[in-house]
Amino acid sequence: MIEQKALSILDTYSGANNYILKLKFQKETNKKFYPTRAQSEYIINFHETSPKVAKKWVDLDPYFAKKIADEKLYTEIPKEVWVEKLLAEKEKSYHVWGKVLSGETIHDFWLPKGALLKTHKTEKVEIDYSKYDHRPPLTHQKLAIEKLAGSKRFILADDMGLGKTTSTIIAALETKVKKILIICPASLKINWQREIENYTDRSVYIAEGKLFSTEHDFVIVNYDILKNFYDLKDKENSLITKSNFELIVIDEAHYIQNGQAQRTKLVNSFVKNVDKLWLLTGTPMTSRPMNYYNLLFLIESPVAQNWMAYAIRYCQGYQFKAGNRKIWNVSGASNLEELRDRTSRQVLRRLKTEVLDLPDKIISPIYLRLKSKLYEGLMGEYYDWYKNKKEESSSLTVQFSKLMKVRQVIAEEKINDTIELAQNIIDQDKKVIIFTNFTDTLQKIHSHFGKQSVYLDGSCTKPQRQYAVDQFQENDKIKVFVGNLRAAGVGITLTAGEAVIMNDLSFVPSDHDQAQDRAYRYGQKNSVSVYYPIFENTIEGVIYDMLSKKKNIIDTVMGDNIEDKGDFVELLMNKINNVS
Repeated sequence: MIEQKALSILDTYSGANNYILKLKFQKETNKKFYPTRAQSEYIINFHETSPKVAKKWVDLDPYFAKKIADEKLYTEIPKEVWVEKLLAEKEKSYHVWGKVLSGETIHDFWLPKGALLKTHKTEKVEIDYSKYDHRPPLTHQKLAIEKLAGSKRFILADDMGLGKTTSTIIAALETKVKKILIICPASLKINWQREIENYTDRSVYIAEGKLFSTEHDFVIVNYDILKNFYDLKDKENSLITKSNFELIVIDEAHYIQNGQAQRTKLVNSFVKNVDKLWLLTGTPMTSRPMNYYNLLFLIESPVAQNWMAYAIRYCQGYQFKAGNRKIWNVSGASNLEELRDRTSRQVLRRLKTEVLDLPDKIISPIYLRLKSKLYEGLMGEYYDWYKNKKEESSSLTVQFSKLMKVRQVIAEEKINDTIELAQNIIDQDKKVIIFTNFTDTLQKIHSHFGKQSVYLDGSCTKPQRQYAVDQFQENDKIKVFVGNLRAAGVGITLTAGEAVIMNDLSFVPSDHDQAQDRAYRYGQKNSVSVYYPIFENTIEGVIYDMLSKKKNIIDTVMGDNIEDKGDFVELLMNKINNVS
C-alpha cells in the first residue's frame, strides 16, 4: 500500500524538508499516526524525484535561470549551475553554494526544486530537404521537423491546419527509427496512411478490431481499440510491448488529458520505456492548466514531476472536505506566463496567423431574443430543483446533466435563425458549415436544405464520412455541410466553406476552435466568417461569456498576453444559477 511505503520512508528520512520532518515528528509522537493518501503521495514523490545536486553541473530551467541572472546582474542567462554543496533544503527549494557559467564567483542562492532540470537537450539535426521535392515541406514545417527529430520527448502544439502530420512523418524518417506506432482517432487513420505513403515506400499497417501487426514499419491504431493490444494486467505479453516500437506518435493528444480515463492509463503505461515519444495536438490545454498536466508528465517536463506541486502552483489547487474525504479542487488557473516559459523547451506552438499568409478569420456573435414558454418552464423546473437539491446531488456533473434539456431546447429554437443566416450566405454564392451538438437539430437542418447539403455525425461509417467531405469540397451543387461538433470537428478539411455557424455551444473552448479550423486552415484562399447566434437573455449568453474567459487562460499559457484567473467551472454554474 502507498501509505505503508510512505511510513517506511519516514522511518529513515534524514533530510531537511520541513513538511516531511513535521510528519515524521507526528509519527514519532503519536503511535496512531497514519498518513493520508495525499500526504503519502507527497512523501513518495519527494523521496523519489528529489535530485542529488551536490558536486555536479545541473541544467537550469530557463525561467529560473533568468531570475538568477537578474538577481546577480549577469550579462548572460546561465544554462547550467554548479552546485558545490547543498546548504539547506526547504519544502520547495534548495539553498545551494555554487556558481553559474557566466560568472566564476561562488555564490549562495535559493533554487526552487523545479529549477533543476533533467537533461532535455535538442540535438542539432541536418536535413537534406531535396529528397522531398515531390512534396516539399513549408518553411514553418522545417522548424517542427528539426525540433521533433532532435528530441526524444516533445509536444508539437502547432495550430490546426499547419501540417503537423507531414512534419511528423518527415521527422520520423530522418531519425532512422525502424518501428513506429501512431495512435490517433479512428477518423484519422486513413489520412495518416495516405500521408505516410506520399513520403516513403516503407510498410504501413492499420490495426482494426483485434487484428494487429508486429512486423510492419508503421502501425496505426485508434484510441478505442488500444485495450485489444495492451493489457495492464499482462504488460509483457501484450502485442504493443512485443512490437518493440522505437517511436510512438500520439495524434490529437488532448484525448489523453484525463488521467482517470482508461485509454489514458493504457497510454501512460506503455510509453514509459519507449525511446522517443512525440505528442501532436492543436489544443494542448483544452480549458484549464490541469488539462495540460498529463501531456507534460508524459514528456517528462520538470513542471509535471509532482502532481501536488503543479496543482498548487498552476491550478490554484486546494483541498476541501466532502463528508469524510478530502478532495482537491484543481479547476483554477495561476502563474500562467511562468507555465508557458517553463515548458517552452519541449513544446513548439505557432498560430496560423504567425506563419501562414492566410486571409482573416472574423468571429461574430449574433445576439437574438428568445421567447419560449418551453424554455421558461424547463428553467423554472431547474431552479426549483437547485433550491431544493440534496447535498449529494449538488455536483457540477449533476447540474450540467440537469441543464442538458435546456441546452437542447435552445439549440432547436435557434434552427430557423441558423437556416436564415445560412441561406443568406448561400445567396452570396458561398458554402457554409453548420455545427451542432444535437442529432435532432442536425437532422432538421440537413432535411431543410435537402440535396444541397451533406451531414456527418457519430453514426457515419468511414466511407460515408469521406463521401460527405469530398462532396462538400468538390461538388458545386453541395452548399451546406452539417456536422456534429465532436464527430465532425476534428480531422477533416472543409476549405471549400467560407462561413461557419456554431448553432449551439460546447462547454469546451477547444471544441469551437477545432470546428472553426476545419475551414480556416492551409489551403483556404478566402476570409472565413464564424457566426455564433446567441440568445442573450438565457443561460447561453452566460456560457458564451464564460467560454471567452476560459479561452483567455488557454491563450496565456499558449502564447498570448491575456491573463484571467479563477475557478471558471464553478463560476459558470454560479452565474447560471443567478440568471434572472
